[in-house]
Amino acid sequence: MSRNDGIITFRDVSFGYTHNKPILVGANFALRRGSKMALMGQNGAGKSTLFGLITGSYTPESGEINVMPRTTVATSRQVIPRDELDLTVRAFFEKCFSEKIYDIDPRIDTVLGIVHLNAPKDRIIRSFSGGQQARLLLASALIQDPDVLLLDEPTNNLDVEGIAHLTEFLREYRKTVVVISHDAEFLNAFTQGVLYLDVHTHIIEQYDGNYHDVLREITIRVEKEQRKNAQLAKEIQANKDKANFFANKGGQMRLVAKRMREKVEEYEENKVDVRKEDRTIRPFTIPAQKDLPVQILHITSYSVIKDHTPKEQKADLVLKRGEHLQIVGPNGIGKSTLLEALASGHAKGEHVAPEVKIGYYRQDFSTLNFDETVFDCLMNAMDKKIEEDMRSVASGFLLTKDVIHTKIGSLSEGQKGLVAFAQLTLQKPGLLILDEPTNHINFRHIPVIAEALNTYEGTMILVSHVPDFVEKIRIDQTLDLAKKK
Repeated sequence: MSRNDGIITFRDVSFGYTHNKPILVGANFALRRGSKMALMGQNGAGKSTLFGLITGSYTPESGEINVMPRTTVATSRQVIPRDELDLTVRAFFEKCFSEKIYDIDPRIDTVLGIVHLNAPKDRIIRSFSGGQQARLLLASALIQDPDVLLLDEPTNNLDVEGIAHLTEFLREYRKTVVVISHDAEFLNAFTQGVLYLDVHTHIIEQYDGNYHDVLREITIRVEKEQRKNAQLAKEIQANKDKANFFANKGGQMRLVAKRMREKVEEYEENKVDVRKEDRTIRPFTIPAQKDLPVQILHITSYSVIKDHTPKEQKADLVLKRGEHLQIVGPNGIGKSTLLEALASGHAKGEHVAPEVKIGYYRQDFSTLNFDETVFDCLMNAMDKKIEEDMRSVASGFLLTKDVIHTKIGSLSEGQKGLVAFAQLTLQKPGLLILDEPTNHINFRHIPVIAEALNTYEGTMILVSHVPDFVEKIRIDQTLDLAKKK
């Protein structure tokens, strides 16, 4: 393999989990040494599967994946697997290697310094916040010092400081990087090209430039193709009208009609297969529970994490019907822990009005039963189980017949997020608790979700590290966990 070839090259690679569900069809692309690429595509297109093909976790059905000799590859995963949550920090990093590493402690110290995380080596992974776990996932890839670094949604759960630090690190990083992310601004800060996995054609399109450059290029192409097809459609209709007119005349006119129909067939063949852009979920409303009391929630105390220790804070926070509360604070201070406690409805210092139904969007989707199908999950969320109504809501979240009978555990993280929103829509809660609801979600859907939350008429508690998202939502009160009492 010459120095001009890619460090990793796909040649006519096809792959699918089942015969009738292809992920890739004839994929051709090359990753150059030192390049920084974004991997993009619709939720469920198969982006994480592509990473699995690169690492060798999956074997292609046909075609070749060529990796330059002695090339090492490491992946920063989206989430920490459940069977690793009870490991210590040391054991978590030891699991990154196939053989015993005798200098593991200094290596851990180095990568934790890179990701700006203070983590005692005997601390249990489960005890870290979502943002801290995101840093551990990144560190678990960096500790392997790979030639090719694959990052799967690395900004999920990171606060603004964490994203800025990661961005600067990737700008300075000298090795090959491929990033799956729905954060366009993050990608634009350091990427030089885009691999786009088209969920409809199952091919990989490779572009130079950042995401905004690619989006402009695709938009121009689609508009050009649509204009060409619109002109052909007019000519097709005109020839059909002429063919029908001459056919009714009989005699020699039927030959003219035949030529008109042949012309129609020629125009139909010349129509361009216009690229199908990512579909966006339909605008939706989360109905609020009926007949809610004026006062929904009263918080008299809550816990925060300081110096790795829970500390109780006194409070006097009242949330009334229809009010929206945002909880803010840095990674590790206990935002998710507080939301989980509040979602239970009977946490210390929490007083919820009787009969208030609580809807909880948890960032790790553990409120969903991964062994249930999408169909059963959504039907179980309804008080009145009307399948037609469920399917109507599901289709609005792109949960159509090709996934409706799939087990939730087999879905992509982005699709799980859409299932969670469909579930909340069908539950009709009076108190809506949302923990990082944009994680894993395609950025095209985020404005639609923001509008639904902005117009939600029940009481809402929100944690989000995405300022542009929060700006679109009505916030009536803010609770800053870092503020000294």
